[in-house]
Amino acid sequence: MLENEMINKEKFSEEDYFFMGEAINEARLARFIEEVPVGAVIVLDGKIIGRGHNYTFKGKSALKHAEIMAIKEASAYIDDFRLERATMYVTMEPCSMCAGAIINSRIDRLVIGIRDHKRGACGSNTNITGDRSQLHYLDAEFGLRDEEALYEIQTFFRYLREKNKKKDK
Repeated sequence: MLENEMINKEKFSEEDYFFMGEAINEARLARFIEEVPVGAVIVLDGKIIGRGHNYTFKGKSALKHAEIMAIKEASAYIDDFRLERATMYVTMEPCSMCAGAIINSRIDRLVIGIRDHKRGACGSNTNITGDRSQLHYLDAEFGLRDEEALYEIQTFFRYLREKNKKKDK
């Protein structure tokens, strides 16, 4: 979160809190298999139609980000690449690849737990999703269950540092 940024958490509904909880569960799945703990779910008409968590190292593919995995599953579920009227909940701000996929899949709403000031492409570092020159764009909503999303990231990297210390001894 930016130092001067105030997040109005009252703008989020109970349903938003629930679905971000499902994205956090996906992030935990990634952490348990030693992947960077980012999770995403896509919701259409109150139902989860796509889920994903990072699987880049185990899956040996730079394309296996949580958002891409969720988009792929949701597109297969509705048998169309256009996910109009859908909301994506993701624990950490998407990178440029994922932001482009979100735009190209026509997702209507994007709710994000924490910002990624180094690689975030939804307003923190760059703003691919909010680029008004594109055919489709959307403004990301930040801060929902951010403490829990941050905990997953911090716990993972703390674990990696400890693991690497033991390996170096």
